[in-house]
Amino acid sequence: MTTLEPVKVGICGLGTVGSGTFNVLMRNADEIARRAGRPLVVEQVGARRDNPDCDLTGINITRDVFEVARNPEIDVVVELIGGYDVARQLVLEAIDNGKHVVTANKALIAVHGNEIFQAAAEKGVIVAFEAAVAGGIPVIKSLREGLGGNKIQWLAGIINGTGNFILTHMSEDGRDFDDVLAEAQALGYAEADPTFDVEGIDAAHKLTILASIAYGVPLQFEKAYTEGISQITSEDIEQADNLGYTIKHLGISCRTEEGIELRVHPTLLPKQRLLANVHGVKNAIEIMGDAVGPTLYYGAGAGAEPTASAVVADLLDVARDMATEHKYRTPYLAFSGINEQGEAAPQVLPMENIVTAYYLRLQAVDRPGVLARVASILSEQGISIEALIQKEATEGELVPIIMMTHRTRESSMNEAIRQLEALADVAGSVTRIRVENLDDNA
Repeated sequence: MTTLEPVKVGICGLGTVGSGTFNVLMRNADEIARRAGRPLVVEQVGARRDNPDCDLTGINITRDVFEVARNPEIDVVVELIGGYDVARQLVLEAIDNGKHVVTANKALIAVHGNEIFQAAAEKGVIVAFEAAVAGGIPVIKSLREGLGGNKIQWLAGIINGTGNFILTHMSEDGRDFDDVLAEAQALGYAEADPTFDVEGIDAAHKLTILASIAYGVPLQFEKAYTEGISQITSEDIEQADNLGYTIKHLGISCRTEEGIELRVHPTLLPKQRLLANVHGVKNAIEIMGDAVGPTLYYGAGAGAEPTASAVVADLLDVARDMATEHKYRTPYLAFSGINEQGEAAPQVLPMENIVTAYYLRLQAVDRPGVLARVASILSEQGISIEALIQKEATEGELVPIIMMTHRTRESSMNEAIRQLEALADVAGSVTRIRVENLDDNA
């Protein structure tokens, strides 16, 4: 029998994740109490409407989520309403009222996290956000705790299931982007407006949070380079396959001597890598630590109960820490920009300084001297070609030229592409996809 008082929880938002969290807390109440050392009781729910998936009998319901933040009986406010503005106001009011906070809101943490953490540190309360990244995969706890003895060298992940679903079916079925996107929307994997998913904004939110924890740098979403998958064609996927690669939409962050890389973009990965073999809506993150080497975290990146699993895990942590020292549960480095030795945290590198290999595809007129001019432009920028494929065509017709380059600086590649697209014999824009072997970042 536990002798500690119950932890009283207020849930704000009763949508997909909110209902999943409520149901897990109710269904597994005894198991959760055993692990926390005290019961976790849903004291109040704030939601604009009830959810038929939840039995709310006997539960105090309010349509005003701010009432939950002000309720003196509540110990922990669980923010599951999503978005930026109202969620920010709710969390800050909860903190101001001395409440601990658990959230699954990656956009809120990525954009307003520095402000929120500072407010929490001043009030001495906990802000936990495991569910904000990769749903049910405990990657934040792994970075903070399991890998706590490591210097993180790099991390790379498939952290948006919608994009991974689309690329998987484009690859396996030979279908076009628009066709697979329509299927993803019909299945509920993609929103009616899929911009956040397919253009990399959602992944950039998550990557910003992971990098902040991995390297002890402030949250800097505005500095993340973001590129989506809407321009990837079935031809690019076929050519990548011919060259021994798979195209994945990755979030990548590396620690370098110049600073921290923070980038989301389509990426060619060697087929044998584990990340290249993550299919459908699943998420996976690979992390390289100096002591442990590479570790891989795989699982459901979204959904009601997978995400609820992470929310409840945070509630367990808060329940345990309420009776103990908890200052390290507020990631103060994420807003101060100063490490424990009083040194400035490394800066996020501009994308122009990134060094990687590239896949290039362009349409050029098949006539003597064109290929030589293309090679000359690359050479003038210090770019070395590793492989080249040119399909046969009748002289004077447009023919695709596919190239793989060795590693080079992004700024050099930008200038080379500018010059290539200016050639009279090159039609349209040059397709550029970055190539990652990941081990090159060690």
